[in-house]
Amino acid sequence: MNAVPLAVVIVTYHSAGVVEECLRSVAVALESIPDSRVVVVDNASGDDTLDVVRRVAPEAQVVARETNDGFAAGVNAGFAAAPDCDVLVLNPDVRLEPGCVELLLAALALPGTGITAPRLVGADGEPQLSLRRAPTVLRAIGEAVLGGHRAGKVEALGEVVVDPRRYDTAGVAEWVTGAAWLISRECREATGWLEERYFLYSEETEYMLRVGDRGFAVRYEPRAGAVHLGGEQSTSAWLWSMATTNRVRMARERRGRSAAFAMWWAVLLNEVLRAPRGAKHRRAVRDLLRWRRWPATTRDDDGAGWICFSAQDWWYHNRAHSDFQLMRSVAERRRVLVVNSIGMRMPTRGNSTHVTRRILRKLKSVAKFVREPLPNFYVMSPLPLPFYGSPFLRRVNAVLVRAQVRLVATFLRLKTPVIMVTIPTAWDVVAPMRRRGLVFNRSDRHSDFPEADRAAIQALERQLLTNADHVVYVSHVLMDEERALTGDRAHFLDHGVDVDHFTARPEFEWPDDIRSIDGPRIGFFGALDDFLVDFDLLERLAVELPDASLVLIGDATHPMERYDKHPNVHWLGFRPYDTIPAYGSAFDVAIMPWLDNDWIRHSNPIKLKEYLALGLPVVSTDFAELAAYRDRVRGVRTHAAFVEAVRDTLTGGGLKPATALRRSVLTHSWHSRARELLDLAER
Repeated sequence: MNAVPLAVVIVTYHSAGVVEECLRSVAVALESIPDSRVVVVDNASGDDTLDVVRRVAPEAQVVARETNDGFAAGVNAGFAAAPDCDVLVLNPDVRLEPGCVELLLAALALPGTGITAPRLVGADGEPQLSLRRAPTVLRAIGEAVLGGHRAGKVEALGEVVVDPRRYDTAGVAEWVTGAAWLISRECREATGWLEERYFLYSEETEYMLRVGDRGFAVRYEPRAGAVHLGGEQSTSAWLWSMATTNRVRMARERRGRSAAFAMWWAVLLNEVLRAPRGAKHRRAVRDLLRWRRWPATTRDDDGAGWICFSAQDWWYHNRAHSDFQLMRSVAERRRVLVVNSIGMRMPTRGNSTHVTRRILRKLKSVAKFVREPLPNFYVMSPLPLPFYGSPFLRRVNAVLVRAQVRLVATFLRLKTPVIMVTIPTAWDVVAPMRRRGLVFNRSDRHSDFPEADRAAIQALERQLLTNADHVVYVSHVLMDEERALTGDRAHFLDHGVDVDHFTARPEFEWPDDIRSIDGPRIGFFGALDDFLVDFDLLERLAVELPDASLVLIGDATHPMERYDKHPNVHWLGFRPYDTIPAYGSAFDVAIMPWLDNDWIRHSNPIKLKEYLALGLPVVSTDFAELAAYRDRVRGVRTHAAFVEAVRDTLTGGGLKPATALRRSVLTHSWHSRARELLDLAER
């Protein structure tokens, strides 16, 4: 019936008393749905919710989050766990009636439909008013003066649809309450993630309105039924206040400061008129009056936004790098300008590899100047003068690059952005720039880079470490070493992974060039840089495991002709980022054959999480950040041990099944990392 797999995502928090009946009703509902599964996302419950889940639904996939970051974060984790699925989102206090899922799926197949929702009734069988109109200031005033039910009888004056006839008729709604809703994979891919800053309430409103903005319909199907017991909002003053203030937040997010100010007055009026009736209204009044800082806006009408000075070039480097991934996620909420790498040294013969090619590709990048490859995500390539040893030439270069960046920032209305710097040579450029804050993304110690002017780069790094408002690290070792310079401005921000992108592909989707290589396949994808990769170890693998194929994917700065004498070595060269998961899916074991040097000791390769997201068994040379992965990754210290670990993996498999490996990184999305970064830099 359904060509796309179906996942039922249930988000729990202290739900031990209600989730059992929900799971039992889901199990019955899915008996007639082929290719379906259950995902339970638990937001760090302190009760025995997960014990109940494992007892009642042992086959369910459990995503146990370490913290409770709210309903939206839980739904996003469920989306990440089911990237190829249509997803039915349920509260744990919902019980599906017979035939509900089939009817929702049938409605989802109607042209233009992105979300379908059932008729909801309470435990007493009484209908729940789940259909909504888009929130406006006039509707908020109407509800304040007339009350929600009376105002709802007039379309212009009420948000809640109260006409009983409307609940008997299938049709389109502007949004529906979020207790139970089915979203198509296509709609989810077009709309993105739920906004996690709301924590609770308004997140489904904002998301479904965004679905409408993308051209999809939210469809109500009354023949599909579900029982919803209801939550605590009506009795909890804290939750009521949160729901109230989030209405203002959403007005700010969608329509800007003026609309939010008008909504604030309308919502305040509602709560003041009802304050004598109960503590929840008095709490809402107090919280609204104490609100001294407006939430940031995605519209950037006040000049907010982000400028990122990247260590990479968007147009020719691997786009999986952390600064690109973080900024892509930030761009879902803010306007972002990425400044492509301004380099650390002019490539010269004797100090650099592929000199001519590197100069030409940089010139091609500069020729693009400014482009918008993704919505709200702009990339510019300034023309730099890469001379960092001379103080005078550094100042000239800084003035030149800064003038170009300021010109583009003015055009994009980025008056007071947060500036994030990944490459140290940007310090001279950003030092005098007007900004809301400065974040040093300390992803690597760039002064250890072989081609760098070590003394000059160290001086620039020290300036950033001393002057940045926040320094974010992916290496605990490096963070501890520099603590004397950074103090409490240092923060560990682990790498994320694009879990939707790095999903195992079936064999028929593997590229022809890797499918033609005999297995078993020992695989590596990424930059084959001579200051990172142990090429002697690769050759030893080829020699000692002649019956296996060694597949290497990526640009190389090391002469690869040395492997021509080994017929089982296959260097495929650079492959586009979009194709990497399909190549990786063909690996029988994935490897990280690193050198033992300062660069690696201070590293935290994104590749590790990408391998695990694909469900691949991994063998790696040891490094500090690998300590957190000992239960699922074979880490070794010598060449002999590496070869033996690969042999053991080919023979006996990984330390955990593929599904468990993938599940272990599902909560490490770039979206969640970007949220941490935003909270840190904009608080």
